[in-house]
Amino acid sequence: MSPRVPRLRWDDPFRALDALGSLWSSTGLPSVAAGAAQAAALPYRTLFMALQQSLIGKQVKVRAGDHDVVLTVTEFDSALEPRELAVGQLGQVRVGARDITWDQHHLHRAVAVLHNVHFRPGVPPVVVAAPAELTVTLPATIVDDALRRAAPQLRTVLGAGGTALLHWARRPGLGGLEVGVDVVGTTLWVRPSAVVTKQRRWTLPARTPAFPVPLPDLPHGLLVTGVSLGSDSLEVAGVLPQWRMELPLRNLEEIIGQLSQGVFSLVLP
Repeated sequence: MSPRVPRLRWDDPFRALDALGSLWSSTGLPSVAAGAAQAAALPYRTLFMALQQSLIGKQVKVRAGDHDVVLTVTEFDSALEPRELAVGQLGQVRVGARDITWDQHHLHRAVAVLHNVHFRPGVPPVVVAAPAELTVTLPATIVDDALRRAAPQLRTVLGAGGTALLHWARRPGLGGLEVGVDVVGTTLWVRPSAVVTKQRRWTLPARTPAFPVPLPDLPHGLLVTGVSLGSDSLEVAGVLPQWRMELPLRNLEEIIGQLSQGVFSLVLP
């Protein structure tokens, strides 16, 4: 259960942030004294907890570019150490969501773990994380759809134990090839493990060669670090060396204002 915080005016955190911004512009960094650290950390803590209280368990529609993304927030958490907050450091932030849809696409779950999250003062301020780890759980149908585009004569069925069964689309009763997948760098390796029919399963030798499938270039330098097959889903893990987003104070005011009024439709800056 997310922590409860006192109900505040939606603009209270920003009045404190304005004062903190003036301190930044005049001195570069707030005082590191314990009392000043607590005072400087207050607006960040209040803002973060207000967002946490408003978002957890709520369905949110986010306008990102030309797409409307609808999701339900499941996690929004950070340790929020006061001394780190005093100098604009949020540390590690974990954000999770489920039932993510946009256009004709659907994801079961997604979790982002943002490391070394911090604010860089400027006009506008910038939020930076380095690195950012992303784990996405996709429905099993996406595997078959991708294979159908690459090799129309084949179909795939995900099975237990992190394997998939490839079979001929026109003759599924003939059996198929059981394979596992692994990722090394920018290459997806498909590793045959057995030949399977309705009656038997023949295990292939460990030296059976794997088939390399080059991965496409992903946006913003995202590197796939792992792929895991389940009986009804595909989990993909990746890492971004750095993630950053401009976050003008005006946009924060609009977001908190909407959430405080129970409106969960946001436009990303």
